[in-house]
Formats: sequence, C-alpha cells, structure tokens
Amino acid sequence: MTTPSAASQERQPTCRFCSTPLRHTFVDLGMSPLCQTHIEQHQLNHMEPFYPLHAYVCEQCFLVQIEEFVAPGEIFSEYAYFSSYSDSWVQHAKIYADAMQQRFGLTKNSLVMELASNDGYLLQHFVNCGVPCLGIEPAANVAKVAIEKGVPTTVKFFGTQTAREIAKDHGQPDLLLGNNVLAHVPNLNDFVAGMKILLKPGGVITIEFPHLLRLMASNQFDTIYHEHFSYFSFYAVEKVFAHHGLTLFDVEELTTHGGSIRIYGRHAEDASKPVLPRVTAMRQREIDAGFNRLETYASFAEQVKETKRKVLEFLIQAKRDKKTIVGYGAPGKGNTLLNYCGIRTDFIDYTVDRNPYKQGKYTPGTHIPILSPDKIKESKPDYLFILPWNIKDEVMQQNAFIREWGGKFVVPIPELKVLA
Repeated sequence: MTTPSAASQERQPTCRFCSTPLRHTFVDLGMSPLCQTHIEQHQLNHMEPFYPLHAYVCEQCFLVQIEEFVAPGEIFSEYAYFSSYSDSWVQHAKIYADAMQQRFGLTKNSLVMELASNDGYLLQHFVNCGVPCLGIEPAANVAKVAIEKGVPTTVKFFGTQTAREIAKDHGQPDLLLGNNVLAHVPNLNDFVAGMKILLKPGGVITIEFPHLLRLMASNQFDTIYHEHFSYFSFYAVEKVFAHHGLTLFDVEELTTHGGSIRIYGRHAEDASKPVLPRVTAMRQREIDAGFNRLETYASFAEQVKETKRKVLEFLIQAKRDKKTIVGYGAPGKGNTLLNYCGIRTDFIDYTVDRNPYKQGKYTPGTHIPILSPDKIKESKPDYLFILPWNIKDEVMQQNAFIREWGGKFVVPIPELKVLA
C-alpha cells in the first residue's frame, strides 16, 4: 500500500461515502477499457478509451473503491449483460424468491421492487406466484426483455428523485431488493438515501454483493473493473446504511460470485425486526480479521502480481508445447484479467459466449473474437480457459464433451488450476 506522490496529490480523489481524501492504494491494475464495451469489427482500428483501474481504501470508513471516470449513463443505458444466460444464477434467484415469500409472508397483496432488475431473471419468479412486482432498470435494451417476459419494468437510474417518483406512482414496497447493484453505484449516498425514501414502513431491504473478505482471500482481483465503483466489507456497508437511517438486522453468506453476502435492512425506527446474532458475529469476524486497520489491505497488490505471473507462465508454456487455448465467456471480470495480464490472440484464439448480444464482437482492449459456443466442437481446443470462474461447475458440465478429444479446463482464480 503506497501513498501517492506530491504530483498526484494535485487532484486527490475523495471517498464516495465519507469524503475523506483517498491516500492509500488497495491495488493498481493499470489502464483498462470499460469491461462491457465490446468492440465491433468496424471499430477494431479505432482509438479505444482506457482509464486508470486503481482501487483505493479509505482510511476513515475502510470502503474500497475506484474513481468514477465515466458517467453511469454511458455505461448502463445500453448494457451487454443479461442475467438469464446463467442457468445457475436464475436458479439462485428462484431459491431467493421462494425463501422471501416464506420468510416475510409475501402474497398477492404485497409489493416487491428490484433495483437493477436486468432482464427479469428474478422478478419473474414472483410474477409466477402472483406477487405484484416492479423492476427498476436503467438499461432500456435489457428492460425490454423483462417486459416481454411479463415483468413490469420502469427504465430509470435509481436515486432519491426516482425513489420519490416511484413511491408516488406505484406505492412503497414490502420488499425492496438489489442483487449486484450496490457496487455499480457511483453516488452511493444518493442511492442508499433513495432506498430509505422508497421502503414501506415495516418493509425489508435485501442487497447482495461480492464480499470483500472473499475477494481478498481468493485473489479475485478480476472483479475490479470500472463498472464496479465500490467493494464492500460488512464493516463498511453497515456504516453506510446506518448513516441513512437503515439498520442491518441480518446477514447471510452466499457462494455466488466467488463468495457474496446478502444483507437485510429495515428502517432504524422499526423495532419489529431485532438485530440477529449473525450481524454481531459478522461484524466481529471482520474486526478480528483487521478490516478496520489499513495494514490489512497492504498485501493484496503483491498477491495480484503473483497471480498474473502464474497465469502467464501457464499460457507461455502451453503455447510452446503447441497447445491450442480458447476462452469460455466474455464477462466483465474476464476483461479485467485479459487486459491486466496482456492476454490477446497470441495466447487465446477466441472466446465464446452464450449471449448472442456479444457474439460476433471482440473483447475490449484485447480484441479477442467472441463466437458462439458451437465453435468449440468444431475447433477441438486442448484447453478451455474459463473466464467466469464463479460458474465453473456449470461451464464444465455444459462443455464436458471436450474430454472426448482430451481437452482440459483451466480456471485462473483464485489459483490457476488445470482440470481434466
């Protein structure tokens, strides 16, 4: 962990939660393009914008974050990520919907709203059970798919103004949820304040996000990219919610995205939901692990460099052995890995993705062709390099046929492994 030079202090970034100057580096991944800006063929010879991918840790509230270089409207108004292309993620959403209905007694007289509702992957399960819903999604192209599924969706960026408009037009939800959206919010205070405004008295908020504790323990540096503005520990997120009059009364650990947590929030004045022991236990666990001390964050950057060395060592040796390598997936995390490690078509011939929106395009920065998964059977690669390692079991099951010609799987995170 380093302190920026005097020259860089001329434009000192500040914490998006508490406004403290950001003086301490968490990890610097160099320059990188926006990870979901896939390149079309006619753009291959055009200039491509790259931005610093430099994560800091705040010395006051310990929120890990990157600066905002591109406005959310440029990133999310048309978006290439459709949640429904991951079968395991859709199943995770169904399990959640069933659990929430049972735990909080949601019925046809309830109202559920989701922030960043994507293509209706989650709310469809409530709709199927007759529970009224509303999705709030900024990307019009993605919201269109949700509406076609029968999921009512409004196309808006969320914050205090939107919260007031929706509360007036649609009412206040009994359950307000957001999965993997909190990290995508540059104006964190406006977003959380909006949840406070929108939530019904006696209502519940659930938010899921990758857990910083797991990110650090498992070298998940590739989950750092420009579309992810913040990286949350429970210690930090509890402070953010409390500042806006929201109390976290429960927390669950999840296996999704390499290790996430789901927090449960309520209005601070709502005494009907006592704070459960898991909240105290999680807070204490992070304090014991040093998440309230700067030195805890100091070793992560060196871990990341070592992971890069190991990935490149494997790729260099495989190519010297005349092996063919293709990628699986074109996720945001994959593009961080490819750009940070400098992996282009000299190592990976092409990658594939189930999402037709990405097929026929090229990965940002590294310009690796993105093809249909059908290409794998045609070219019979020696190695399938799994970029969305968080769903590796699903990918390996769907592509088990590569074993017919002796093909193997490669998983780069947390430690590079070759799996037969």
